[in-house]
Amino acid sequence: MIYRSLSKILPSALGAAVFALASFSAGAFQQPGKITAASDMTFFPYEYMENNKPAGFDIEFVEGLAKAMGRKVEHIDTRFPNLITGLQGNRFDIINSSMYITAERVKVMDMIPYLKSGESILALKGSDYQPRKPEDFCGRKIGSMGATSWLQQLRKLSAEYCVKTGKKPIEISEYQTDPQTTQALLSRAVEAQITDAAVARGAVEKLGDRITVSSDTLIYPVLNGFGVKKGNDEVRKALVDALEKYRASPEYAALLKKYKFEAPTAKDLQELMPKP
Repeated sequence: MIYRSLSKILPSALGAAVFALASFSAGAFQQPGKITAASDMTFFPYEYMENNKPAGFDIEFVEGLAKAMGRKVEHIDTRFPNLITGLQGNRFDIINSSMYITAERVKVMDMIPYLKSGESILALKGSDYQPRKPEDFCGRKIGSMGATSWLQQLRKLSAEYCVKTGKKPIEISEYQTDPQTTQALLSRAVEAQITDAAVARGAVEKLGDRITVSSDTLIYPVLNGFGVKKGNDEVRKALVDALEKYRASPEYAALLKKYKFEAPTAKDLQELMPKP
């Protein structure tokens, strides 16, 4: 029921920020019969390389959507900080990289929600420091992948909570990829890592004897969304229509179950979509 009503829900949630069209044609799809999708394939379990092939939830998901469109996917591996500029430069049709929908991002591109997410905190197993929430970061060295939406929230927390209450600021170290951040945690270059909740679970599955999820609730709940260049109404509409078709398929339900994910509810869309 979620995606069937998506075209009705999104206008009230995003208004002109999502559906506004540019005054010129955006060129539609890059290639006939294909959809070019850019991902930072270092973000297990969403998108990563396995046996030299793209794998993960987002990869399988966009493959299902492409099938519903009657298209094939051309996957492009691009580092996260370069995704939006690449989209604006017409290097690909969509961003398909577990990107959080934020007020800043919907100003520069259209975003179509498909998943609810948020962050978790990783700490060394057995360490005396086991932060439960971001407020526990004051005066500590915290690692994160660069260009993520929660970095702005942490800097604001550091200035408006830590410093103003007489605590030391958060010392944030940014890394190009999430695995590099986890390696910094393992080598004790940072004391904790903040990352997507599903990514944190995946890291624990791989390194469960060395790290643990120390947070006990979902931090900064948010929606994940595809990014489409503003004005490219053909691609945006094709994605929304494909979501509606794919949602009704048994493959969609099986994919969510496989990765232990849940589609956003109508309430999530109303509450978490940034307002224009």
